[in-house]
Amino acid sequence: MAVPFSMPRINVIIPAYNEENSIAKVISAIPAGLVDEVIVVNNNSTDRTAEIAQIAGATVLHQPLAGYGNACLKGIAYTLAKPASSRPDILVFLDGDYSDYPEEMPQILQPILAGKADMVIGSRALGNRQRGAMLPQQIFGNWLATTLLRWLYGVKYTDLGPFRAIRMGTLLALGMQDRNYGWTVEMQAKAAKQKVKYVEVPVSYRKRIGVSKVSGTVKGTVLAGYKIIFTIFKYL
Repeated sequence: MAVPFSMPRINVIIPAYNEENSIAKVISAIPAGLVDEVIVVNNNSTDRTAEIAQIAGATVLHQPLAGYGNACLKGIAYTLAKPASSRPDILVFLDGDYSDYPEEMPQILQPILAGKADMVIGSRALGNRQRGAMLPQQIFGNWLATTLLRWLYGVKYTDLGPFRAIRMGTLLALGMQDRNYGWTVEMQAKAAKQKVKYVEVPVSYRKRIGVSKVSGTVKGTVLAGYKIIFTIFKYL
């Protein structure tokens, strides 16, 4: 007798800091019935991000420690605390500023569901990017980081995009630690070192709602750039 196909449990983690104008749009754009739970990690917002996310149907966690990585780690810890029967098999990460297209989540998940990858990076470099959606410093930083990763780790990434999916077991094996700007590059550097099977999928990207807390300021740009390069060399 054939064993019926069982859809893996999928959770979405959305770090969010002062995204009251966009977070409901992000949540509502996730295809209905695709994921088991949407988790918004309110990263010490001073606006109504948490309230609006909850109204939109998300589980809201609170992480008072600032930092993108801190928010992601909080979300992961929450999923790990679930009973084994409801723990997710796959985690999807995306931003709360509505620059990503959540409706493209099936494309992000497809290589994992088909057994072709354990980690999928949504590449803005390969997809359709709205003019002005990425600032020049972001484009240069991505190019520099992916070039260094290619030279030092032998992998052909084109982007450090936030929209990504990974098997839970794979993620745990990476032992993620970064608490701020180095989160995405840490994941990709460690995955390269552990020879994780990965795929890049072209994704669309638009101008975010509001001003970026990182690339939108000189301080944020400098700190993020330094941390990304430091992280690449750290895990050699």
